[in-house]
Amino acid sequence: MKHLIIKILLFIPFIAISQELLINTSNRNTTSLNGTWNYIVDPYETGYYNYRYEPYDQQLQNNNAAFYNNYHTTNKLELVEYDFDKSLTLTVPGDWNSQYEKLFYYEGTIWYKRSFDYTFSNENNRLFVYFGAINYKAEVYLNGKKLGTHEGGFTPFNFEVTEIVKPTNNYLVVKVDNKRYKEAIPTINTDWWNYGGITRDVKLIEEPKTFIQDYKVQLKKGASKIISGYVKLNNGFANEEVTISVPELKINKSFITDEKGTIQFEINTKNISYWSPESPKLYDVFIKTTQQSLKDEIGFRTIETVGPDILLNGKSIFLRGISIHEENAMRGARAYNDADALVALNWAKELGCNYVRLAHYPHNEHIVKLADKMGMMVWEEIPVYWTVDFANEKTLNNAKNQLGEAITRDKNRAAIIIWSMANETPPSDVRNTFLKNLINHSKSLDDTRLLSAALEKHYKDGFNIVDDEIGNYLDIVAFNQYTGWYGGSLEDAPNAKWNIKFNKPVVVSEFGGGALQGLHGTKNERWTEEYQEYLYEQNLKMIEKIPNIRGTSPWILNDFRSPKRVLPGIQDGWNRKGLISNHGIKKKAFFTMQNFYKKIELQYQ
Repeated sequence: MKHLIIKILLFIPFIAISQELLINTSNRNTTSLNGTWNYIVDPYETGYYNYRYEPYDQQLQNNNAAFYNNYHTTNKLELVEYDFDKSLTLTVPGDWNSQYEKLFYYEGTIWYKRSFDYTFSNENNRLFVYFGAINYKAEVYLNGKKLGTHEGGFTPFNFEVTEIVKPTNNYLVVKVDNKRYKEAIPTINTDWWNYGGITRDVKLIEEPKTFIQDYKVQLKKGASKIISGYVKLNNGFANEEVTISVPELKINKSFITDEKGTIQFEINTKNISYWSPESPKLYDVFIKTTQQSLKDEIGFRTIETVGPDILLNGKSIFLRGISIHEENAMRGARAYNDADALVALNWAKELGCNYVRLAHYPHNEHIVKLADKMGMMVWEEIPVYWTVDFANEKTLNNAKNQLGEAITRDKNRAAIIIWSMANETPPSDVRNTFLKNLINHSKSLDDTRLLSAALEKHYKDGFNIVDDEIGNYLDIVAFNQYTGWYGGSLEDAPNAKWNIKFNKPVVVSEFGGGALQGLHGTKNERWTEEYQEYLYEQNLKMIEKIPNIRGTSPWILNDFRSPKRVLPGIQDGWNRKGLISNHGIKKKAFFTMQNFYKKIELQYQ
């Protein structure tokens, strides 16, 4: 494995392989590649570009025979400085920033390498390598062959490797680049830590020659007793039998695929126990073909809006929520497993939540599945955050791709009730066109959830005004406001006047202020727990009076890292707006919010 980077990229030309996303990977035949990976830090990307800043793999792809022959005859470009097997290691999944102090602020390229052996359970089967997420851009190579590239730090992707994998001595290499740039999603400027690395699970997935690629099994929109959806086979043909089975509901229906290897179905049923926060019922659902049986655990519920009301299973609800970043604050690192998810959702439950806003990007599948089991409704969003490059078509396609990957992965989770398109984006014609494209794309993939975005309010003639044009295209009008922290008087807050243009449910998707846990003083002293507590008290008095108010998700559950937050002795690289400190200690405002939710819960019983 010596001199690995250059040799891998040069010896064998680029191979393009389909990367249609596999879903429900936890219930497939998988082999984990989590664990210890060797790594090489490459800030100048010497392993990717030659001294003319030309990518090595693209030179071969473009049939640059002179370069290729020169390399083989002289070998002058071999980088003897690079040797993975003598290099340090990182744990996968995990971010590199929290694992080594020297990488704490690092933004750039790191090469990862993992060796493995593999034996097929059936010689006719196929093999895929699956990544839960890599932040931000990944270029993946197996045994010297380039599998492909993925852009976007929070959504899954996979490549087929059937014809490349060997019984022994396979080497998987990933170029990971977390540099920020203007055209990316998110763009350069954010208020969270830019954790780099292979941050989620890596798996090998073995499938039969024809296998269940994707499916949707949900209640039909507008119907409470019809289960509908589709099943898509990979390498499928016409006239293949696919069976949908839900034993507890006595459902066992067979369907025949069309010429694309797909079925569309509707199944009438009765006696469904609907999924809800009070009773998060999940049914065992089996999808079967002649080659495969795939199990999932799926809840059935309806979600809709009528005027100012959000109706879950026909009953008006109030979204008692909290915003969450994908971070284990006590570890000061990206959250990546079931244990991390359980800590966050248990805190939310203790706060009195029936709903969480997973900000500002799709979170790990672990937390979404756990929310399904715990009965926690979920707002999921993509990182169209602040001022992205709205006029750039590639940026739009990037956002659509990330939205599509999130919906593909999570569309069968009853917990997901809201797809969110954006956060705090400044209104303009070009921005409106961008978001309307995302809204239409979301509807084309899944029409059973509600759509929203975290908008902003503005102030004029004594009124707080919410009139963003995008609200016309959303099911829930949500907005962020920080009265008492970024302007506005806390004393006057309870008497604030509101002008909201839309007769739709209103959710305050963010409010709050910072406090250093353990710092005490008067309610007028910023950064004290008493100030944060008073801010929450006054904001909640105001929020109760907002027309059509049907939910809140304060900012935020716990303190989280942010390089924008540098005030010595107070922030020290942490956003201190958490209701819980980075040491897991609850601040006084936590209990203010908890009491408010107890009151709201009684009102909606």
